[in-house]
Amino acid sequence: MSQLQQAMTMLISTFHKYSGKEGDKFTLSKGELKDLLNAELKEMFGQSKDQAALDKIFKDLDANADGSVDFQEYVTLVACITMLCNEFFTKK
Repeated sequence: MSQLQQAMTMLISTFHKYSGKEGDKFTLSKGELKDLLNAELKEMFGQSKDQAALDKIFKDLDANADGSVDFQEYVTLVACITMLCNEFFTKK
């Protein structure tokens, strides 16, 4: 597999590692999203103890307001964070 295919596979497997623990296996609940952020992005977010911040992230991600974060909404989060990282590392 190419590096891009490996990265895509990792995005998918990471989502499914956390989804479904509290219900629907195709979505992330607020708790599952918190676990994912704390475990997979702790260097960026730290151990999030700010419930209001988590609520805001969840609300902003839940584009269709169904009370869960689906795969498309999750990929949007990862893409936005990746764009911010790229801008940080390419600014001179």
